[in-house]
Amino acid sequence: MSCSVLGPKLLRAFPRASPRIFSFRSFDRVSQFESSFLPVIYRQKSTMIKTSAFFNTGDDFDKVQASRPEFQRDAEVKYSKPPKPDWKEGEGGNDGGESLNKNHIEIDPYEEGRHASSNYKLLISGVVPRPIALISTKSKDGKTANLAPFSYAQVINHDPPLFTVGFVGSLEKAKDSLKNLTESKECVINIISEHFVEAANATAVNAPYGVSEWEVSGLHQAPSSVVQAARVKESMLSIEGKLVETKEFESRTTPGKKTGVLAIIEGVRFWVREDAYDKETNVVDLKVLKPISRLGGIAYGRTTDAIELPRPQF
Repeated sequence: MSCSVLGPKLLRAFPRASPRIFSFRSFDRVSQFESSFLPVIYRQKSTMIKTSAFFNTGDDFDKVQASRPEFQRDAEVKYSKPPKPDWKEGEGGNDGGESLNKNHIEIDPYEEGRHASSNYKLLISGVVPRPIALISTKSKDGKTANLAPFSYAQVINHDPPLFTVGFVGSLEKAKDSLKNLTESKECVINIISEHFVEAANATAVNAPYGVSEWEVSGLHQAPSSVVQAARVKESMLSIEGKLVETKEFESRTTPGKKTGVLAIIEGVRFWVREDAYDKETNVVDLKVLKPISRLGGIAYGRTTDAIELPRPQF
């Protein structure tokens, strides 16, 4: 394919100076003609695509990654004793009071000169681990399918089954997933496991509307029962959902600017891989699920260690 065919805007998306650091932000305003080539280009240039400029890892990240131990695919969940098995009511922390000798820093999130990105970095690195909702949606006309991960997500109720998902930005300038969700009123929430974490991460690509993250990731679509959006076949737990309501939030530092949207979604169908589900107890087996969580920066977490503590009651 000739470079001249792609157009100057698309070429600028592939920086020459830093080939290992790639930002899909450059694709926000590409033409429909240019965007039609994106899935092919992504595959051809995959060695160039590392992370967005916001999470720049530096030129030596490949060396750092290569120096790390190999991923232990067969690592199993191990249960250990809690830090203080003989803990008694009223004892407080289990560190012998060491934490009481540490000082805290007070931070005003709206302090003059403090950028919102500082709050973002603090929160995503401190509120961890966070569950990830890999959300699949379809446009109202059914022509466009989207897939993207969100770590501002949580289950908040079981009767009815309710989930919350936070979207950065406004309803007026909604990105793909939010646009599809608000127009079609439905989606599928897919839980990420270790065996497809790289593919799930690839769906975070900042591709233009109409470009399918299914192709970019190589994940497979499975038919849903109640909603139009497809399930992720690789996911061990998927929840078909219907939009209950949305609430838009306004910036405290820039009055009038809409900066976030909260969506409440009701689960109307559950899909669980049969080897991960105990029908008698209705429990998903953690050792089979092997869930992936979100940490700070570009880090993900896996669950390989656990403790059990009986819930107290009077």
